[in-house]
Amino acid sequence: MVLYTCPSRTAGAPLHPCGKAAKALDDAGHTYEIRTVKGGTLRFWTWPSRARDRAEIEQLSGQRAVPILALDGGEVVVGSGNIVRWAREHQPQAA
Repeated sequence: MVLYTCPSRTAGAPLHPCGKAAKALDDAGHTYEIRTVKGGTLRFWTWPSRARDRAEIEQLSGQRAVPILALDGGEVVVGSGNIVRWAREHQPQAA
């Protein structure tokens, strides 16, 4: 599974939506890959690069916002609240 986040997640921002999603996955014991995408600012002069930087996100989820969690089966969980809920409800089985 892949968690797509903005660069704020990597800066250790636990109150940021991307940080909340990563923390919930970590706390639940999930193993996942992180892909950081650029294009976080919404200033009009950044719109062309945002579209380019987040094309994969838009293809997966139909939107350009992160975080999104792409599950191995092809399902996509969109938004930090939904990812937190999914992480709690789908904790990995103990080996």
